Amino acid sequence: MSDVLLFSISLAVTVLGLLASWRAARSRGLPSGLRGAAWSLVPLGFYLTGLTAFLSSLVLNPTRWTGVAVLGLAGVLYVVSGVKLRSRAQPGPRRVEAGGRGAAPVPRGGASASAGAGGMDDDMKEIEEILRRRGI
Repeated sequence: MSDVLLFSISLAVTVLGLLASWRAARSRGLPSGLRGAAWSLVPLGFYLTGLTAFLSSLVLNPTRWTGVAVLGLAGVLYVVSGVKLRSRAQPGPRRVEAGGRGAAPVPRGGASASAGAGGMDDDMKEIEEILRRRGI
């Protein structure tokens, strides 16, 4: 594609986007309009940095598409390796034997503990039984 055509298309898309952003700012508020203006300036920025020429030559070039596919595969492999590394670093839930480390504390102390608790021993026995059944 010629440079003049790419510039005309980029400028037209930018101007249309800025007009739509102005309307959005009036109807939905300033933050929405500013966000639209930011996105509207992207095509002109692409043209000025040369990315538009690169992208237009990319469309019909199989070698560049192969390069894009290889870069995509590299990105996927990198993300998968990070997920696998993270899952290996964080072990799953461990089972703790009853009475072992991590078991729920059971108050001991006979009459003084039950007198102040008022039926707390029965509740603790139920909780202890539930925890024992679940292997905690």
